[in-house]
Amino acid sequence: MLDLDTLLAAGLEKSTADSYRDTEFIAPLKRLLGALNHEAKLNGTGYQFHQDRLIGILRNRKALEDWTSRHPEIADETITAPIVIVGLPRTGTTLMHRTVATDTSLMAPLWYEVRQPAPLDRDFVAHDARIAIAKAEIEAMLAAMPGLAAIHPMDALAPDEEIMLLEHSFMSTVPECYAHIPEYGNWLYQQDQGPAYACLLRMLQFLQWQKRQRGQEADRWLLKTPHHLHFPVHLFDTFPDAVVIQSHRQPRDVMPSYASMVCELAAPFTDALDRQAMAEHWISKWQQGLATTQSYRERHPERPYLDLLFEESLATPETVIRKLYTFAQLDLTQETLMEMQRWRDFNQRENRPEHHYTAEEFGLNPAILDAQFRRYRDHFLAA
Repeated sequence: MLDLDTLLAAGLEKSTADSYRDTEFIAPLKRLLGALNHEAKLNGTGYQFHQDRLIGILRNRKALEDWTSRHPEIADETITAPIVIVGLPRTGTTLMHRTVATDTSLMAPLWYEVRQPAPLDRDFVAHDARIAIAKAEIEAMLAAMPGLAAIHPMDALAPDEEIMLLEHSFMSTVPECYAHIPEYGNWLYQQDQGPAYACLLRMLQFLQWQKRQRGQEADRWLLKTPHHLHFPVHLFDTFPDAVVIQSHRQPRDVMPSYASMVCELAAPFTDALDRQAMAEHWISKWQQGLATTQSYRERHPERPYLDLLFEESLATPETVIRKLYTFAQLDLTQETLMEMQRWRDFNQRENRPEHHYTAEEFGLNPAILDAQFRRYRDHFLAA
């Protein structure tokens, strides 16, 4: 069983302090532990995995407090007009994020940074020990989940989702990817997400400060996570000058692939995974997330959203990139376009293993999926 006091104590082991200054996270952590202990049906590997991950998150939180105490200027970092890519998973958001992130005039959170936001020592500019740890973690993940390489490109030095920064609030959807805990997921929707997004802001300020120490001069973030579909109010409350890129693809083409991914992530940690129940849970979540963002956009037409179709992003990438740059008021140079094309040529989908799955193995019916997502489809995909 996962024990709160044990985890909290372990989170303090690498700090000279004997307590957490901010204890707002303890209540949601308790709720998450209840779900993992009593709802997730974890096996021994699952308990160890979640214990290690939670301890790492707690240590990261404490490290942020310690670094901010030594460098109070971290809290003065300003996050200006971030460009935020949202959309259902499997709609090309990772491809778009990593393509645009080749533009050195932008900052993007890298995988090793979102997994371990705090440097391990003060001389992180000359040598950052987090990188080797992140590479080893990815190697271990791919060994435990051999199908993952075909589903999502893993790279310790590549841009990745700030959802893993939100995870430090213990109010993110990340745990639901590694365990079937629908009651926790339903509880999460009922909570005020303000503390979670405040945590995200602090983490981004910390990462921005680190990038400044390395000499990076970019002044805008390029962010990406489907998680923001669920909470657009808090996204704009936290980043009022954000501009949002929303990608679109037929849900019937997305959901079986996503179901395959979350089942691949959760399978090593339980001996009783109900793949159809896992798929049903996530389909309901994404249906709700899309509806939440759609309703928000209808109430707030002044909010800057750019809609991009998955098929167009694949067929005419340069046209789509130009549209994005115009919308975000960015300068697009020929050199940047050439670098983006070089990245796409080197990272073609054909260079990774094929992803094999069927809708039937998750109990999914394309016609039923069409009906479930009709309101979204009629508005964004009618043509």
